[in-house]
Amino acid sequence: RGGRPAPTALGRAAPAALPAIEGNAPALPTGKGMWVWLPEETPEGGDATAMVEHALRHDLTHLYVRTGSSRRGFHGAAFLDEILPAAHAAGLRVYGWDFPYLVNPAADVNRAVAAIHHEAPGGHRLDGFVPDVETPLEGVNLTAGTASAYATGLRAAVGPDYPLVVAVPRPSPTMRRIYPYEAVTAPFDAVAPMVYWLHVDPSDEMDMTARHLAALGKPLVPIGQAYDAGPEGGPAGIPDRAAIHDFMEAADAAGSLGVSFWSWQHADDEAWQAIADGAQFRPRLPVAGVRAAVTAVAATV
Repeated sequence: RGGRPAPTALGRAAPAALPAIEGNAPALPTGKGMWVWLPEETPEGGDATAMVEHALRHDLTHLYVRTGSSRRGFHGAAFLDEILPAAHAAGLRVYGWDFPYLVNPAADVNRAVAAIHHEAPGGHRLDGFVPDVETPLEGVNLTAGTASAYATGLRAAVGPDYPLVVAVPRPSPTMRRIYPYEAVTAPFDAVAPMVYWLHVDPSDEMDMTARHLAALGKPLVPIGQAYDAGPEGGPAGIPDRAAIHDFMEAADAAGSLGVSFWSWQHADDEAWQAIADGAQFRPRLPVAGVRAAVTAVAATV
């Protein structure tokens, strides 16, 4: 990358490369991550400095931050302006995520491009982008045609080198019948299956997921369960440390690039500590002086 950004099929420039930051260049997510849905509902109340410090204490290497949806548009700019400089100062990567309903795939692509192009103070941009492509059960106009139009349009808009990951449902028997995995995932660099195990053993669920998605030929960055699945038919309560560790071990055995968890605002202290204690996917980031660096960056934002 470098030089003048190339024009794209949508008439916009492809995102310029993120300026070099120590230990942090645009790349696929590796290590341990957490999904941020509503920053204001996290225990830190959306305070970027406190969230970055919390992430480092629990061995995270990256965050997924909600940037928008078909219904709300690109609404994440204000939080990106705070979290991107603070996270990058600490060597953490930040990936934007969006919920496209695929009623108008071209509009969904344009909204994603707006988030990808967004420049926070100091010239910081997202390190990659992750659409959460759900099913008709969530109101999404999902067909092989709409999924392909969105996926190929997004890739054309950002160019061949920009890191793109797609979040998809775990390939349960029902999903394998109704979800067009190949059309959804084809232009993406990696796949983030939502391995929420509910009543199933997390190792078995991860093994099943890796086995059925292997045909896609994409690296996996699975998403584990750190929320209470009781309201959706699972056992009540957030999974315990043994379940979280079993998931991480199975993800590592399957050759995953990294893991992440849904979600920051739902995880309790036991879940956070289990993520930190997991022997797999440990970060290799320099942390000396991080608190001072993050505080200094936050003071300029």
